Amino acid sequence: MNASSLTLTKKTHSCVRLERNGQTLVIDPGGFSEDDAAVGADAILVTHEHPDHFNEARLRAALESNPAARVWTLRSVAEQLSAAFPGRVHTVGHGDTFTAAGLDVQVHGELHAVIHPDIPRITNIGFLVDGSVFHPGDALTVPDHPVDTLLLPVMAPWSKISEVIDYVREVKPRRAIDVHDALLTDLARPIYDTQIGSLGGTDHGRLTPGDATRL
Repeated sequence: MNASSLTLTKKTHSCVRLERNGQTLVIDPGGFSEDDAAVGADAILVTHEHPDHFNEARLRAALESNPAARVWTLRSVAEQLSAAFPGRVHTVGHGDTFTAAGLDVQVHGELHAVIHPDIPRITNIGFLVDGSVFHPGDALTVPDHPVDTLLLPVMAPWSKISEVIDYVREVKPRRAIDVHDALLTDLARPIYDTQIGSLGGTDHGRLTPGDATRL
């Protein structure tokens, strides 16, 4: 593992940028994130096809702005991009490993969380970056690997706070940082902060979009 620290920049909703040694990896630049959320990235990872995680226009902007940029994602997303960017879109699934933007990445998980039993479940993968930072997408996947920083989906149509708290307890990260939070109102944030912070058993925090922290 590279000894130099990663810098994480929070973007809106589930999108984050991870930077080290002049290279940038972006996860889930979806329709709720900024228009340029993935522009300038060397690598882009997409967990699943839902529009708040996958936005074709944002990915196209990133791939066109940097001819060396590559995408790693599951088949349902790759099929929508690969024809336009031959050789630059890689299909991955649970158990796969690869290197992107100079960072080692492991793929964990296979299915989206249950929204409602009447709604068919789609595929969803999570990414463990640099053996330390885990983004689960829209699932409460527990990787079979220690997690230092868990990017925690705090609020979604498919979750309730007790499940979020139990997920933090099961993963046991050193810290949890909120993602999937665009629909969480300012009135609700202190409630979530207090309950996850006091019951999750780990350091819990959140970043305003645009804020950065060293991991």
